[in-house]
Amino acid sequence: MKILVLGSGGREHAIAWALAKSPRCETLYVAPGNGGTAAIAENVPTLDILDGDAVVKFAQEKAIDLVVIGPEAPLVEGIADLLRQNDIAVFGPNASGAALEGSKLYSKQFMATINVPTAQYLAFEEVNAALDHVRSQEGPVVVKADGLAAGKGVVVANTTDEAEKAVRNCFEGAFGDAGRVVVIEECMTGPECSLLAFVTGGEAFCMVPAQDHKRAYDGDKGPNTGGMGSYSPVPLVDEKTLEAMEAIMKQMAAATQAQQGPGGSAIDYRGVLYGGFMLTDEGPKIVEFNVRFGDPETQVVLPRLESDLVDVMEAVALERPADIHLSWSDQWAVCVVLASQGYPGSYEKGKPIFGLDEAESMDGVVVFHAGTKLSSDGQLLTSGGRVLNVVGLGDSFEEARDRAYAACDKIDFEGKQFRSDIGYQIAPRTR
Repeated sequence: MKILVLGSGGREHAIAWALAKSPRCETLYVAPGNGGTAAIAENVPTLDILDGDAVVKFAQEKAIDLVVIGPEAPLVEGIADLLRQNDIAVFGPNASGAALEGSKLYSKQFMATINVPTAQYLAFEEVNAALDHVRSQEGPVVVKADGLAAGKGVVVANTTDEAEKAVRNCFEGAFGDAGRVVVIEECMTGPECSLLAFVTGGEAFCMVPAQDHKRAYDGDKGPNTGGMGSYSPVPLVDEKTLEAMEAIMKQMAAATQAQQGPGGSAIDYRGVLYGGFMLTDEGPKIVEFNVRFGDPETQVVLPRLESDLVDVMEAVALERPADIHLSWSDQWAVCVVLASQGYPGSYEKGKPIFGLDEAESMDGVVVFHAGTKLSSDGQLLTSGGRVLNVVGLGDSFEEARDRAYAACDKIDFEGKQFRSDIGYQIAPRTR
């Protein structure tokens, strides 16, 4: 098969890496790709993944058999719709399905319709009404820009001042049109956990759970990020809790066929549904749904997948749920994100990266590139906030974690920063 992956981050490198292992993957393109995908696929840096006509034209010219859409933005823009209209198989929901991530308000309304357990909320289109509401709350609240905000539109406000600042940022244009509507939720408490599922034909095929680390610094301190590390499996999730989480994912998958999208549109959900869960005292509740693979959860989930990802994604894209059979390794996986100094704030790019070959030669280590690029003379350089995802695999959590951190020590670039306590929830001893 000839396969095209859209995206440029660590998630897309992990997806491309898993696809490339399949004997059915004859030719692999990644648009625009990064320094890591260049080693296993042909990067297409000139292809604008938000330009549906350009993506269709490329797929037709290259006789692509399957398009895999990595990020949420092309899905919300309807790139999957356009590809299907041109009879090109695509892994990813249509725009109506992608609204489950593209609009926080629509997602909350969808959950309320089918009684999915989640935080109570109110939505506001006017700043003063939103400010009055947060001032009336006694405890912490969560302030969310309704639309896509590159992972920066959610603030857990512990004080009224923080909540007011978050509300003003949204309405004053910090996130563009994404902040025209603001959703304010109660602040749930408990450990967070992610459960992803392949969804097609109204059925959900759940993957293994993973837990990520959102805060920038050790001890869950500092600002929220896109994710500083992750691990799988998750011992905090017992059998009863996992059954409840899987039931919610299956309930959502079935609802994608029974419910309507925004404005009464039809939902065509063929892709991944990401359930972000809070493990509360009342049971697991949904923090948010995403319509694509999580990052960096994907980097610890896909290395544990023993099934052929090409087979699975093709069955999802062609709506053949009976052909989906998932098998998982018992190995542990721990991912440590190496980030640029200053992330998630401003940071410099173009720093040379050293020691990668030595790290990748270690047993049980895989390195996925997130924000890297190759210079004209072939030097690997930093090009993003999150630079590399260093994954250790092992028969125990300790073995996987130690391998990941040993590999991190081999890699160097100016301003390298990372958390030293990934997985602290299950192993209090930090490095």
